[in-house]
Amino acid sequence: MTDTVGTVDTVGTAEPAAPRPGLRERKKQRTRDALLRAALELFTTQGYERTTVDEITEAVDVSQRTFFRYFAGKEDAALFLQRLAESHFIAAVRERPSHEAPLEALRRAVLESWDTIGEAIEAVVPIELHMRTYRLIESTPALLAVHLRRSEEVEEEIARLIAEREGLDMDTDPRPRIAVAVFGGVMRVTGRLWGAGEDTSVAAIRELTAAYLDHVGPALAQKWGPGPE
Repeated sequence: MTDTVGTVDTVGTAEPAAPRPGLRERKKQRTRDALLRAALELFTTQGYERTTVDEITEAVDVSQRTFFRYFAGKEDAALFLQRLAESHFIAAVRERPSHEAPLEALRRAVLESWDTIGEAIEAVVPIELHMRTYRLIESTPALLAVHLRRSEEVEEEIARLIAEREGLDMDTDPRPRIAVAVFGGVMRVTGRLWGAGEDTSVAAIRELTAAYLDHVGPALAQKWGPGPE
């Protein structure tokens, strides 16, 4: 028996799936996941700044050397799942059909990401812990600063994807960056509002995101009030 299985595409051609990781790799992944879960539990219960690497490694009964084999430091562990979610979203943008307008493609990609990210996260830690960590990032200045810098890099990557799908040159046409800047601004607003609310579920942030994105067009293209008499 082998560790690979076949998949069948839409025309019936068998394609081999990716090989299953070997025993050594699976053990390394289990150690990483255990360290990550311990770190996030400690960060979200006693605070990011008050948690030490020693406490994380003691919770898993491994050495500091083992921790640093998987993570550059506490910051790397705290933002690990957020980067996973970012990669998930970027992949969703790439898969949107070309006939969709840029902002509609981004809207559908982010909502689809909230619908499907659970499985990827649950393979590492409980989704509830991920959502608590997301809230922690929003309320921890040191982590939020790094997260916002990373968000700028992600927005630039997404703008390039939008430019490619629209056949535009980003160096001469500002529209991809403008569209992504608007979208990114909405994401930051909804993340902040969700983080300050009482409902920390995936459904809550998805609903809030959808509601705010639905107002983008009217907010930018229409007059908001009657104006002065």
